[in-house]
Amino acid sequence: MSLSPMMRQYHEAKEASGDALLLFRMGDFYELFYDDARDAAELLGITLTTRDKDKGSKAVPMAGFPHHQLDAYLAKILRCGRRAAVCEQMESPAEAKGIVRREVTRIVSAGTVTDEELLDPQASNYLAAVAFDGRSAKGSATPTVGLAWVDASTGEFWAATIDERRLPDELSRLEAAECLVAEETEALLPPEASDRAAVTKRPGWAFGTRLAIESLRKHFGAQTLEGFGFDAEHDTLSLAAAGAILGYLQETQKASLAHIERLRPFQADASLQIDASTWRSLEITHTLRDGRRDGALLGVIDRTVTGAGARLLADWLRRPLTNVEAIRARQDAIEEMVSDAALGSTLREELRGVYDLHRLVARATTGRASPRDLSAVARTLGRLPRIKAKLAARRSDRLTRLDERIDLCGDLRDRLTAALADECPTTSREGGFIREGFSAELDECRQLMAGGKQWMAGYQAKMQEDCDIPSIKVGFNKVFGYYLEVTHAHRDKVPPEFIRKQTLKNAERYITPELKEYEEKVLTAEDRAFALEYRLFVELRDLTAAAGQRLLTTAQALAELDALAGLAELARSRSYCRPEMTEEPVLDIEAGRHPVLDLTEPEGTFVPNGVVVSAQAYPPPFSGEGLGEGATRVPATPPPLAPPPEGGGGLRNSLLLLTGPNMAGKSTYIRQTALITLMAQIGSFVPAQRAVIGVADRLFARVGASDDVSRGQSTFMVEMTETARILNTATARSLVILDEIGRGTSTYDGLSLAWAIVEHLHDVVGCRTLFATHYHELTQLEERLTGVGNLSVAVREHEGRVVFLHQITPGPADKSYGIHVAQLAGVPRSVNERAEQILSDLEAADTGSRQSIADNQPNSGFQMTLFETADHPLLDEIRGLDIDRLAPMDAFEQLREWRLRLLAER
Repeated sequence: MSLSPMMRQYHEAKEASGDALLLFRMGDFYELFYDDARDAAELLGITLTTRDKDKGSKAVPMAGFPHHQLDAYLAKILRCGRRAAVCEQMESPAEAKGIVRREVTRIVSAGTVTDEELLDPQASNYLAAVAFDGRSAKGSATPTVGLAWVDASTGEFWAATIDERRLPDELSRLEAAECLVAEETEALLPPEASDRAAVTKRPGWAFGTRLAIESLRKHFGAQTLEGFGFDAEHDTLSLAAAGAILGYLQETQKASLAHIERLRPFQADASLQIDASTWRSLEITHTLRDGRRDGALLGVIDRTVTGAGARLLADWLRRPLTNVEAIRARQDAIEEMVSDAALGSTLREELRGVYDLHRLVARATTGRASPRDLSAVARTLGRLPRIKAKLAARRSDRLTRLDERIDLCGDLRDRLTAALADECPTTSREGGFIREGFSAELDECRQLMAGGKQWMAGYQAKMQEDCDIPSIKVGFNKVFGYYLEVTHAHRDKVPPEFIRKQTLKNAERYITPELKEYEEKVLTAEDRAFALEYRLFVELRDLTAAAGQRLLTTAQALAELDALAGLAELARSRSYCRPEMTEEPVLDIEAGRHPVLDLTEPEGTFVPNGVVVSAQAYPPPFSGEGLGEGATRVPATPPPLAPPPEGGGGLRNSLLLLTGPNMAGKSTYIRQTALITLMAQIGSFVPAQRAVIGVADRLFARVGASDDVSRGQSTFMVEMTETARILNTATARSLVILDEIGRGTSTYDGLSLAWAIVEHLHDVVGCRTLFATHYHELTQLEERLTGVGNLSVAVREHEGRVVFLHQITPGPADKSYGIHVAQLAGVPRSVNERAEQILSDLEAADTGSRQSIADNQPNSGFQMTLFETADHPLLDEIRGLDIDRLAPMDAFEQLREWRLRLLAER
């Protein structure tokens, strides 16, 4: 089939675009053809039509939209998980010789977006890449992966080699928009990668180590990557992932990537480790129910006033510190702004007028900055002197260092301010953004474009004087252009150099060489003005890009200043305290509050609670070390611990068991402890009256119930998998919170598991643990294990109704009040009354079994087997029953007891 020159051009562009939807610029529209048109019609809701309708079935499917709606449709394409290739007209149709030249100027994907309209100012937009070790597919015992990520809109670029088992956790925390993986290793990518990210398969060679190192060296202009903290021999996987990202950006951006000026090595062990389950359960950056930022911890504590500050605060939550000195440095800065309220408020007011330098520099470097972007750079630089003045002579070392990192960039600021108008358009095509007086040549063009009234008035006066014709005047029409009009009465005075153009009834019209020259200037002034203004704009954009490194350093300092000032405002407005940070694994929080509920609940209604818990004083030694399979790990006698403070609990306890009814606040209490610890380790003040917090190396939260249908895992399987990970990876410095472990199976199975888990955490791990449970039998462990303490939620009963006091008190709860909660939920009264009757019977029948558990004896409960027949213990009782000597009422009571026991075993 023969193709027109334009359609041949289209096919060449499509071949270069791969699976991306090709947006082919044709005049004032972007058009899509063939399958792209069909997909676009369905995904974007645009009309599907055809090109060459007279060809019937051979007509080409076609769909399109106006060029000025590009950003809106790009956003829709990305939300649908697709990529888009933008093919632009590279020359004016009026100047083109033959068909207009077109080129694919960029390929837009979820992780490569740099356009302001397509980005959330408060969220980083990461492109990640995962490079798998060849041993991963072979089942190596210790497989590792390379993980790299970049925010193309800011230039932030990181890489790390991590244990493959931690990959889901890191991907969950990154929340990348797009993830690159080699085609042959896509199956190894954990589900967390595709939960939020668009997965893009790349050829295997794109992850080649040699290619990666070579391209990274070339990009950074370095002979070796050791100066960046990487070893080419040992960091091959992380460099392979970083190289894959760089190659993908070069392929899609088709522009300079100079704003990516550094690749940073990421040390995962240098920050508080949080697994994927904990990240979701604690709702750190997004709520569990609807994925919203509002209602999550980040949404509540974020008082920043700039997008860059908000993104940095989110990064701090993703990577809480474990270095006590680094935490204290942030605390010092926050404390200075809390104590000097004027300092904090002034800085925040100045920062409100600061624009997003990170993303502005990125757009300038890639050649996509607009005049308004450059104006934003100038306005931001204009505020820096006042910000630096407020930071001068500060007490805290952190604020002093931030002051030193802020570069005023006075030369760039003066140039941009002098050149750019007060109000600039979003596109250079509109013109009118260079300030009057900056360029004499441009000013002349603009005067000509405006009709040159002043010039014409002067020329007319000159002609009147030179020719002695007072009535001569300069005119203009579209047919003849500019002319001199002389009435017939003065026709004899017309000089010979005048050239007659038109005769009217009462006058003659002439032109002169000078007037003709001016006319040519006027008629070409618009094109000249546009070309000149665009050239000046490009010079300003290049000047901004050349100052990129200085601007980015300043941008980072401003973002950190905003994050610290926001935390100071939070601490001041919510009466937070500065926690005392220590290396010792302790938690001593007085009158702590849940940071989210404290803000969202009505003022004064949230009930504060404290917690005092400490890891085992010394790691308990074990017998059986080094023995063969089947050896028992028995903890030796632990060292003596200080007696608990009056009121129960205390630093002698490493594990606190929390009992009480649902809705009373157990989950809130244990979550608030975890969130307070997390906040403290980003350097923030915390919602408490006083706090001593030992830095944790890992934070685990097993809260709530959920299944994983995609992997065929039941709710209980997910619960046990997450619990197993805690038991196998927690250390004595970790903080663990567990809620209702073991409730997903039969009563005795669940109780036995919960019992054994508590023993393991106490005897083997020895970490700080808060364990909320409805298994009241576990409260007996306080008498058996020296580091276990009991807490409960205070409840009062009044006239058959239960009142939750939300106060944590020493000692175990006496019952769970489940039926009372059901009543509050609106369960019919008949159901509740029947439940109370059954509960009374079950408790009477089950009195002995609890003591058997406490004595660590086999439970009397009988579980049916699936694969073999076993005699039920009741059969022996029936066989031994002397029916002849049994009274009818006694027989009835015996039968009733057996029935209740059987019901309890279901």
